Amino acid sequence: MRHALTAILAAVSFTSIAAAQTPPTEAPATPTTQSEIGAAIAKDMDGLMTLYRDLHASPELSLQEVNTAAKLAKRLKALKYDVTEKVGGTGVVAMMKNGTGPVLLIRADMDGLPVVEQTGLSFASKVRTKTPEGVETGVMHACGHDTHMTAFMATAKLLAARKDQWKGTLVMILQPAEEVGKGARDMLEDGLYTRFPRPTHAIAFHDAANLEAGVVGYTPGYALANVDSVDIVVKGLGGHGAYPQTTRDPIVLGARIVTSLQTLVSREQEPQDPAVVTVGSFQGGAKHNIIPDEAKLLLTIRSYSDETRAKLIKGIERISRGEAIAAGVPDDRMPVVTVKDEFTPSTYNPPEFAEQMAGLLKTHFPEGRVVKTPAVMGGEDFGRFYRADKSIKSFIFWVGGVPADKMAAAQAGQISLPSLHSPFWAPEADKVIATASEAMTVLALDILKKD
Repeated sequence: MRHALTAILAAVSFTSIAAAQTPPTEAPATPTTQSEIGAAIAKDMDGLMTLYRDLHASPELSLQEVNTAAKLAKRLKALKYDVTEKVGGTGVVAMMKNGTGPVLLIRADMDGLPVVEQTGLSFASKVRTKTPEGVETGVMHACGHDTHMTAFMATAKLLAARKDQWKGTLVMILQPAEEVGKGARDMLEDGLYTRFPRPTHAIAFHDAANLEAGVVGYTPGYALANVDSVDIVVKGLGGHGAYPQTTRDPIVLGARIVTSLQTLVSREQEPQDPAVVTVGSFQGGAKHNIIPDEAKLLLTIRSYSDETRAKLIKGIERISRGEAIAAGVPDDRMPVVTVKDEFTPSTYNPPEFAEQMAGLLKTHFPEGRVVKTPAVMGGEDFGRFYRADKSIKSFIFWVGGVPADKMAAAQAGQISLPSLHSPFWAPEADKVIATASEAMTVLALDILKKD
């Protein structure tokens, strides 16, 4: 999950989640498919947990998911899917055609994070590597992509075994580089919608660190935010710290820019249109008594609509230049604002389709297992698949991973829960996998149902 969804999820109050719950208006039915699918998953759980532990212990960073992709592609081939590897880098596309009908895309992401695991699990990752910047680090599935892949494989197996219950085409994709916002874009640019059948529907799930294990959360409309990384190089004129009058101090100017940026949200943004402008890093200088020539600010920008995104970026450029002019910086030393090539577009669940899918899950699962949750300011590049073709009916949902006893203790104020991206995040994996694979199978069988 892209860029600090961890903090956002952790900040969602348990009270608000409960208040947002929307129970079905009538007693939920218990169709035969529920017990049958659940029983099939339970029967296969030992094997699924073996796969999960293997994936957890051997994570790979974004754009490096070579071994992960290969081992899962092999499993998909064994299930008789038509498998294409190296789509958009390390991406995998597995197709199964079963007559005429809708084309359903089901997606899981594969990449781990540069995090040193501290869960204490017996199968904890001990992988060490270097980031593209050359920094040595541990690698961990701290965002739960290992549960995503395992549930994906369970769903692939369940649907392959039930071809008599559906018709259409499955396009199941294993996507790289979600954590850096590039994987979905790379797969699309490599012909995902031209080399393979264009989807009419798309579904995915993400584990959640603020929901009890096995609880499904859903959000109609905007579910996750636009994410932009912005660099500001603040230029000045350096010199001796004892003679500041001979300089144009970029640190003081940077501080003014940081302060003024706060007004973009507090004074220029419509209060009912959420946005975030966070300065995550302020770098400048190397010695006590030297005023440097430059300082650098690193920002994360969050929004939902494209209009708000553009407005925020223009505001950052305007404020940076305006403060520099006020500080007497010459035109050839104006701040340089760079929007990084890491944009993750907001994820949007078309409301009618989201309510339809949620209603199906509410009917399938016991009362209280499916709840409506608020939108968050985290990012998820699953949104690119819908943005590339807005005729697609797209739906991403949450599956809680917090053990019930820990959730109760947290609600009582006795403990704090680790968030996604935390080195301590260890979801109750069997419940996440079982719930997610059952939910995705139920949704797929409905989308691809026979007349």
